[in-house]
Amino acid sequence: MLDKIEGTLEAVIFNSRWLLAPFFVGLIISIGLLLTKFTQELFHLAPHVLSLSEGEVVIAILTLVDMALVGSLLLMIIFSGYEIFVSKIDVKDHVDKPDWMGKVGFSGLKLKVIGAIVAISAIELLKTFVNIPETPTEADMDVLLWKVIIHMAFVLSGVLFALMDRISSGGSSDKPH
Repeated sequence: MLDKIEGTLEAVIFNSRWLLAPFFVGLIISIGLLLTKFTQELFHLAPHVLSLSEGEVVIAILTLVDMALVGSLLLMIIFSGYEIFVSKIDVKDHVDKPDWMGKVGFSGLKLKVIGAIVAISAIELLKTFVNIPETPTEADMDVLLWKVIIHMAFVLSGVLFALMDRISSGGSSDKPH
């Protein structure tokens, strides 16, 4: 009797992983929303590119790059998160299957996420640098200082995540379990 209850409980716990599936569907929808914003920005930039300054064009393009990085990050989280926590994605040997798919463990996913966050933060910082006026105010400098501090916090967090991962794995690289 106790074995049957235990077996049922374990089956319920194991099958509860499917409660995560709607989260990944929501992330897929968010990629669609991001694509909408990307398209809007692109079509807003295109007719004005000749009348904008070089700095304004660079900022607009960095915004597009930023959105592409966020979209790529979301896709990586969807693929890896689903495979780590819910179920394997069965695409066999599809010609377009990304090389990393099915090979990124939770630890590797964390490192890729923090790496993407650092890259996104660097782009935001670069946008701020490009927008610095010739005679910056104290407020401009305060904003820049805080953005540099926040970016460095992301960089330091990434380094510490990588170091903790290396220490916890005994110095070996991340391998799927």
